Parts: sequence; C-alpha cells; structure tokens
Amino acid sequence: MSRWRTWNAPLRTPCLITAAALFAVVTGPVGAHAAPRESGPVNPGFETGDLTGWTATGDAFGPGAVSAADTYWDQKLPFHQKGDYHLWGYAAAGDDATGTLKSSSFAATSRISFLVGGGWDPEKLYVALVRDSDGKELLRQTGPDDEAYLRIVWDTARWQGQRVHLEVVDRKSGGWGHIDVDDVRTGAAATRDDNGLTFRTLGQAGRPTTVDRSADSLRPQFHYTPYQGWINDPNGLVQFKGRHQLFSQFYPEAPKWGPMHWAHADSADAVHWRDLPVALTPPPRATPTDNSGIFSGSSVVDDNGNLTVAYTRFTDTAAHPGATPETVETATSTDGVHFGAPTEVISQPPAGSSAGFRDPKIFRDPTDNRWKMVVGSGDGGRGKVHLYASGDLRSWTYEGVLATGDAGDGAMWECPNFFPLGDDGKWVLLTSVNAGGASVQHYAVGTYDGKTFTAEKKGVLDGGGDTYAAQTYRDDRDRELLVAWMSDWNAKEPTRVNGWAGAQSVTRELFLRADGTLGQRPVAEADSLTTGTIASVEDKTVAGSRRIGRGDTARLKADVDLAATTADTVTVRLRSSSAEGAELRYEKSTGTLTLDTRNAGYGTAGTWSAHVEPKDGVLSLDVLIDRSSIEAFTADGASLTARVYPRYTESDGIEFTAGDGGRLRLKKAVLTRLGSAWE
Repeated sequence: MSRWRTWNAPLRTPCLITAAALFAVVTGPVGAHAAPRESGPVNPGFETGDLTGWTATGDAFGPGAVSAADTYWDQKLPFHQKGDYHLWGYAAAGDDATGTLKSSSFAATSRISFLVGGGWDPEKLYVALVRDSDGKELLRQTGPDDEAYLRIVWDTARWQGQRVHLEVVDRKSGGWGHIDVDDVRTGAAATRDDNGLTFRTLGQAGRPTTVDRSADSLRPQFHYTPYQGWINDPNGLVQFKGRHQLFSQFYPEAPKWGPMHWAHADSADAVHWRDLPVALTPPPRATPTDNSGIFSGSSVVDDNGNLTVAYTRFTDTAAHPGATPETVETATSTDGVHFGAPTEVISQPPAGSSAGFRDPKIFRDPTDNRWKMVVGSGDGGRGKVHLYASGDLRSWTYEGVLATGDAGDGAMWECPNFFPLGDDGKWVLLTSVNAGGASVQHYAVGTYDGKTFTAEKKGVLDGGGDTYAAQTYRDDRDRELLVAWMSDWNAKEPTRVNGWAGAQSVTRELFLRADGTLGQRPVAEADSLTTGTIASVEDKTVAGSRRIGRGDTARLKADVDLAATTADTVTVRLRSSSAEGAELRYEKSTGTLTLDTRNAGYGTAGTWSAHVEPKDGVLSLDVLIDRSSIEAFTADGASLTARVYPRYTESDGIEFTAGDGGRLRLKKAVLTRLGSAWE
C-alpha cells in the first residue's frame, strides 16, 4: 500500500503571547471542568508558538517545527491538536531531517499523558521519559503511522517525585520519518480532559504483560484479534473434524503489514475462539527489506479427510531478482495444526494477469464433481477471476476466465470467493477491490455453467467502511458462513500504539433476499455470547432522546414501528458521551440507513449507507457493539460495519433520538451485555 501526501496546509505566523496566555500555557486551561494541572514541563502544548522551554539538537526540530496547521495531506484531515499550536515533526525540514528535542525538567507525577502522531518506528521515532539523575530512559512511545493525534497515558507512579524530562527523538531518515507531539499533561490532568471526561488508556499502560485480551480498553472482546502484531485477510475458513478453522494474514513482529504468516484459531461454534500455533511461516528474509511471504488462500477437507490449504506464495523480486512474484502452493495437515512441506501447483500466472495473480479459493464444483479453484487477477484496467480444475488437488489445469469486470469495477480483483447459494441454482461471486483510496467488497449473484459465470445482480457486500477480503465456507449444517477483515487498506489503526492492529468480523450467515440480492445476518450461535440483559423497553413513544443503557460490549435488538413514528429520521446513538458518538440513522422518506462516524473518536471519519426494505412497516435492527467496532444488521439482510475507537471511557451510551421535532415508536428494544469470545 502506498500513501501519497501533499504537505500544503498553511502555517500561521506565531503571535506575541500575553502574560495571562503564558500562564495558561504552563498551568493548563482554566474552566468549570478543567482538571487541575500539576507542575510539568514548560510550554507543554507549544502554545507560545515556538520552542520556548525546549532544547533542540539536529535539524528535525528547528524553529519552524511548531505549527498552527490544523489539517494534513491533501484530504485536509484534522490533526486534532489541543489549542492552536503543536509540534509537527515534518514542518521544519521534512522526513529526512533528524534530531532530538528535550523538555525542561519537572517532577514526575503518578500519571503523564501527551498527544502523539507521525511515523511508527520504536527504535528511531519516539517520545521518551528520561530520568535527570542518570539519563536513564524510563519509557518510550512511537507514533501511530498517522498524523492525527492519539492520547498516550503513562503510569509513572514508580518514579513519582523524581526529576525527569521528555525527549522527542527522530533518528529516522526518509519514509514516514517524523514524529508529532502536543499537550503534555501531568498529575490529575493526565487522565481527564478539560470537559471532565476520562481518557481511554493507550500506550504503555494499555499493554498487558500476559495474553489477557480484556486489559486493553480498545481491544474487541468477541472478535478475533492478534495478541500482538498485525492481521488482515481471513484465510482458510473451513469446518474440520467438527471445529471451525480461522486462519489470518499475520505479521507477528510489528503492528504493521510485513512478511505474511498465517495465524490460526479454531472454534466449536464459530463464535468462541482459541489460539493455535502459527500455521504457516515464510522463510527468513534474504535482505532487511525482503517482504516475501505467504499471502491469502483457502482450505478444504480433501478426499482423504485431511486438511489441505492453498495459498499465494509471494516472492519480493527486489530481494530475489528474476523470481516469479506470485505462485500457488498447497500444504496438507492430518491434525489441522501442523502442516507438511509445501507443493507448488501453479508456477506461472496465465496470460492476461498483468495486475496480479493471487488468493486461490478452492471449492467442490457440483456441476462435474471436480475440485475447482478461482484466483484473483486483472488486466487492461479490468479485474478478472481465473478458473482452474483438478481431480486430486495436486495437478491443476487452466479452465479459462470465470468472470471479467466492467470498467470502473476495479483493475485488480482480490480474494475471490465463488459458491452456490439458495434453492434456485444461483451462484455468488465475491471480489475485493483496493484502488483510488477506496477499499470495497463487491458481490454478484448469477448463473454458472461449469466454465463461466454470468452476473444478474450486483452490489456491495457491506455498506460500511470496514469490510474487506471476506471469505466464506459451507459448514456441516449446510450454511454458507462468512468472516471479513474488519478494516481496509485505508483505515486508521489507533491500536497500533498498543502493539496490535486488525480484527475479523463476527461470523455471518449469507442468504438470498426475495429480490435475488445478497443478504447477511450474525450467525445464530452469537446468541451464546449474551451474559445478561442491560435494559428492555416495549411499546414506548420517544420524543427527543431516550437513553436505553450503556455498554462497551453489547447487542441491541430493536423494532421501530414506522407507521406510528412521526419523525422522518430515527437515530440510534452508539458509543456516545457528551463529547463524541457514532450515529445510526434511518430516513423514512428515502429508506436509507446511514452509519456516521464523523464524531466517533480516533477512527476513520465518514458516513456509509445502505438501502433498507422494512417488513410490514417495522424497521428491525440488530447491532453488535464491541470495544472498537459496530456491526449493524437489518431484518432484510443489509449491514453496515465500522471500526470505532472512542477517546473516553464514558463513551458507552446507547440512546434513541427522534428527529425533526417528531416522535418515534419503539415496539421493542432489548440491550444485552455480551461476554468474551476467547476460550
């Protein structure tokens, strides 16, 4: 993935600062809700407009490093700094510059917090807490690979009273080679914002020392996540010896994409997961930048009852000149945990694969009872899917192009899935497209003659912003189940500062709607996550707003009587507090359901919509709320998914609002608490 940045945000000229303003800089803002500031570094938020109180070496933090710019990149995304000024590590001399910036000395308090942005590199880009007496570095924090600021909270009680200082370190040249800092807070103010809300803990204090997924305030509790490191595409979904298998693209060394492994978990019910050893591991790097690895693929139970996986072997040609970048390999396991040596089964992509050749998905074709494999590709600006056939999973023959996209459907189709669904002989093709700053999961429903697929209905799998690389499988109850990467290549990953990034969706069941389009719903076994009822309301008319309850991990099921609702807009506020919240809005006049995350915390800000067909005048919602995600489903099979990362612990409210001065009628609303999915 590439990020293109245009540094064109205007800089404001620093102005003279009054004595009163200087007092505010040192002591913090004064107001009815301001937490008292204890003594900290001079000029903790750079509100003097310069480096007063800080000492710079090198050229990374020259006079121009303190900036009043409030947006970055050509998208005009907000920094979310505190006050007017902040330390923008790029502003003085760009990404190639290096240097350090040292704060004035101060007495350590029990907590210290600050805002951090910029590049991720724990060894070369970081903010450090340093003890004055011996120069020992006590703590450090790198950036999130995002210019938007995150609040880092450090537990510094063990050094309370000792003289310390902060050092901003930039030893990185090129790439995302800068770090940003703002609003250093100490004492009581370190954990509470000026509006009286409590910061969620990110950074050192948010990282458990044991494999305890409950300790992290933003880690989902009923979704699969890596304990540490990075995940993206779900792989190898299958039911083997009674247990549901979930593999994931995985890089264990950092919370960023790198040489791909396959992480592995399994489940008795497709809801509760247990970690298993890493299933597939790439060879050691030939060079420090070698990103060769094991890309996405699938699993089947073969004719001998063993588990066979097929995947893309990616070879980084910069480190291995002359190699074929993408081939297909298989490997087999008798126990579902340990895999034998790989076998290369496709050594060269077919003609017409200029955009790529990856992500094999194997299925048993009922039209001729042979094994088939679809592989994603593209050529000439149009995505395509290649089709292969085999009798034994070892020797494969090329059957041709299964499907080709239209102009505008994407130049490369990744992660294809192809399967029959329903009783009318229909087939479904899923493809993922990442292009032009947008990552989209498409579906098509149509017919298949054993060679080619003809689309009849097309759509987007999930109307939200965080569904990509979905994979399906048929379970032993003859359901077509799906898991998707609950993110995309353009999403923010605030949890990177806690050492992990990425999550998989809840398992979903697919079905065909009455109009022939594709619908989905949470797998029925998700009911087993319920640990109790938080609130229940029946036959209630709401004018204005009504809070149903609070919940960090919860499920809301609600039926809204639209005939008795006079408001055109019905809103459910989720993960809400006085400062932030996501909104799920339904407009009666248009039939549009919108998920709005523009004021929902640290995550990607946006609005996403889907058309909904209420049944018998009732809007039925099923909303799964986890610590950093929202998945909203309707009775007719529409879905909207987004990662949401609240800034504050108080952001857990759930309430209904009737718009336009009207009223809404709740036939029923039940809010239940959900427990952990980890065995």
